Amino acid sequence: MDISVITFDSASAEMKTINDIGELSACPDDKTMWLNINGLKEIDSITRLAKQYNVHPLTIEDIFNTRQQPKVERFDNYSYISFKSIQHEQSFHNEQTRPKKKSGADSKKVKKIQEDNDEFCIDQISLIVMDKVIITIQEIPGDPFYGIRKRILENAGQIRRMNTDYLAYSLIDAVVDDYFLTLSHIQEDIENFEDRAVKTTDDKFVFEIQDTKKSLFLIKQAILPLRDNLLTINRQKILIINDEFKPFLQDLQENCNNAVQRVENCRDWLSNIMQVNLSMLSYQMNKVMKILAIVSTIFIPLTFIAGVYGMNFDFMPELSLHYAYPVVLGGMGMIAVIMLIIFKIRHWF
Repeated sequence: MDISVITFDSASAEMKTINDIGELSACPDDKTMWLNINGLKEIDSITRLAKQYNVHPLTIEDIFNTRQQPKVERFDNYSYISFKSIQHEQSFHNEQTRPKKKSGADSKKVKKIQEDNDEFCIDQISLIVMDKVIITIQEIPGDPFYGIRKRILENAGQIRRMNTDYLAYSLIDAVVDDYFLTLSHIQEDIENFEDRAVKTTDDKFVFEIQDTKKSLFLIKQAILPLRDNLLTINRQKILIINDEFKPFLQDLQENCNNAVQRVENCRDWLSNIMQVNLSMLSYQMNKVMKILAIVSTIFIPLTFIAGVYGMNFDFMPELSLHYAYPVVLGGMGMIAVIMLIIFKIRHWF
């Protein structure tokens, strides 16, 4: 079991990693403690830790039920917030300190776009926010919190001087920032789709667009509950919301709204690209049909002439002429040339 423990106050900060709940020491009264647990495989250990901090059994059940809708709840001694993290597997900030995501039974592989290693993962993160302790439990290893840890250890920003509610806000804000990072990667792929739309006639292109739209739908499903839960947090004052903290929460809500709008814009963009590609396919088909129609039109009079002289009548005077065959062939050639000239003048090809 991989548990990272950061204990800090305004003057100092310390980070360590432990492998067993028994190694966890109590949080000093004058410090704040952040516990981060990677993975849900150690069910007994996580349950033991939750009971150690008097976490309600319903909350423990919600932590392990990653298929349900994210939620926010207020209890006597803590607040529980769950949300979905969306991460691009190539976006980890520091590969030496952050383990690469491994496939888990409950993790959702959103999509592979164009390259096998270009993948997006959706997983659940649970927050238990107390007065002096905050616990984050992740569905699979790897998270967007590297910057938060760095700010705490280097005393950058306000985290070490604020309470656990502000740390909870910072963690959620880091996840929302990753939403935009993931959407930026998808937008790069959409720009590539836009360049290919007028050049490719491959059926695979349409399937790629449809897969990307499905990915965007899953991403939207992950973002919307957090946006609604932020409204609940603000309305029910689940976190400490004072005049100083309120602008941060409002900014977070606006960012979630912007992320949802960006998803919708990407879906509309993909729809327009698909329409352009389908129009291009129709245009290419029309060009082929035009060539075939021209060829067919040219052969109509030629077929008529060949049909007339192919009739097996006993008396056809011109058949006995010495130059009848070359004259007919020449006439047929002249008809074809004249028709091509007329088509060209009319800009039919």
